[in-house]
Amino acid sequence: MRRAEIERNTKETKIKCKLNVDGEGKIFVDTKIGFFDHMINTLAKHAGFDLDFICDGDTKVDMHHTVEDSGIVLGEALYKALGDRIGIARYQSFTMAMDDALVMCAIDISNRSYYESNSKFERDLVGEFETQCVDEFFRSFADNAKINLHFVILRGTNAHHIIEAMFKSLAKCIKDSVKIDPNMKGSLTTKGVL
Repeated sequence: MRRAEIERNTKETKIKCKLNVDGEGKIFVDTKIGFFDHMINTLAKHAGFDLDFICDGDTKVDMHHTVEDSGIVLGEALYKALGDRIGIARYQSFTMAMDDALVMCAIDISNRSYYESNSKFERDLVGEFETQCVDEFFRSFADNAKINLHFVILRGTNAHHIIEAMFKSLAKCIKDSVKIDPNMKGSLTTKGVL
C-alpha cells in the first residue's frame, strides 16, 4: 500500500497527517474551519483515500496559515506516498458539474510543480472560509506534491459550488492518474524516471 505520515510544526500551525492512497474511505478531518473540513473530506472521499488529518492553526489571526500549510502537508503526503511512481497512469483531466458550476481540472503527476487557475469569486466568504485562500491551498498542494495542476472555471456563480467542484474534480483526477497499470514497464515518460 502507498502510505505516508507527515507532521509539520511551526509557530503558526501544528499538523498531523496520515494518508493511504489505496484506501477504503476511512476519513477524519479537523482543521477547525467547517467548510475547509468539508472540502478536505470531499477530496479524500472522491480520491479513494484513507486520511487522518488534524490541524491546529492560528485561526484567531485568520485562516491563511491553516489553509496554506494544509496544502503543503497534503501535497508532501501524496508525493511521499506515491514513491517511485512506476506504472502510474500519470495524466488525467475531468470536468465536474455541480449545479450552476462547471469546472475542468487537469493534472500531470510529473515531479514538476505548476499551478494555474482562472478562479474568481464574487463572495469573500463561504461560511467562515475566505475564498481568497482557495488558490493558496491548491498552489501549496501542487508545489509540494510536485504536480502540474490546472483549473478552468467554465461557468458558475455560487462560490460554494465552484470551490466544491474544484476539490471534487481534483480528487477524480488524482484517483485515475495514480492507478497502476500492471502491463506498464517503468514510468510513463521518455526520460525513464518521473
